[in-house]
Amino acid sequence: MDPLDFRLVNEFQRDFPLLPRPFAELARRTGSTEDAVLGALRRLRGEGVISRVGAVFSPRRIGASTLAALAAPAERLEEIAACVSARPEVNHNYEREHAFNLWFVVTAADEAGLARALAEIERDSGCKVISLPLEHEFHIDLGFDLAGVCKARSSERRLDEDTPRSLEDGERRLLAVLQHGLELVPRPFARLGEEAGLDERQVIALLERWHEEGLIKRFGVVVRHHELGYTANAMVVWNLPDDAVERAGKLLAAQSEVTLCYRRRRHLPEWPYNLFCMIHGRARGEVEAAVAGLRQRLGLQQAPHAVLFSRRRFKQRGAHYLPRTEALHG
Repeated sequence: MDPLDFRLVNEFQRDFPLLPRPFAELARRTGSTEDAVLGALRRLRGEGVISRVGAVFSPRRIGASTLAALAAPAERLEEIAACVSARPEVNHNYEREHAFNLWFVVTAADEAGLARALAEIERDSGCKVISLPLEHEFHIDLGFDLAGVCKARSSERRLDEDTPRSLEDGERRLLAVLQHGLELVPRPFARLGEEAGLDERQVIALLERWHEEGLIKRFGVVVRHHELGYTANAMVVWNLPDDAVERAGKLLAAQSEVTLCYRRRRHLPEWPYNLFCMIHGRARGEVEAAVAGLRQRLGLQQAPHAVLFSRRRFKQRGAHYLPRTEALHG
């Protein structure tokens, strides 16, 4: 990467300026020009290095979401994966090394919509779907430093105490256009306002409010880890006694190798694991060594666990909670 690309991708994954001309502010900070910043971001998006510039919303603060999995017959895996990826409620869809070989994240406006989407996936695939809702977030603010995987900020939060906040009409319209990311134009918040029926000041004020309330986890450049060279990633899952999960989760979340860490509901008898963490690396051996080191250092040698490396990425984009047309015209 040239110096401007590096700084844009590395430094602005969060704390993006909520100003009328944010890209001019990035230009000021990087010693560049607004046109150069916009051109670089458009090119990086076209190359797949970044997926968008915009908001990452907190799980379960807006709408409903879950991690789900199914065991697809090998001869039907691509067919079923295509069917799952085609659904607008699905934002991530990966093949992983396990009997449950297809893993996907589903989001919807509410729990009823989420249940409906899962039931339809099960019906259309002919495979039982297990749903593993998030219960406790120990660290789930994924960021990547181009010099190495970087833990961003600790963000521990109990999700069983959360109640998704209802949105007013103007907020719903803004969410519907924002979930696709900012347009890479000089005044992107004015453009959002044009689509959502708000003025530029109202858009910026709402985004600041959402950030303060914790509805937005971070706002900035959203990178794609494969394109940055982190092609070996594993979801490591642990089966721990319920009274041991909190301590282990906090310990795992504090480790530099861990990019995500959270507790999810078990799905017995098929899925006994209740603690999840993600480890990203540039090579499989690097990730395997990290897992072995974590088990040794944290006293988890005897804890039942599984390491699910990703094989293929079928879909990766930001969460879409509301159908755009419904929110804007419904």
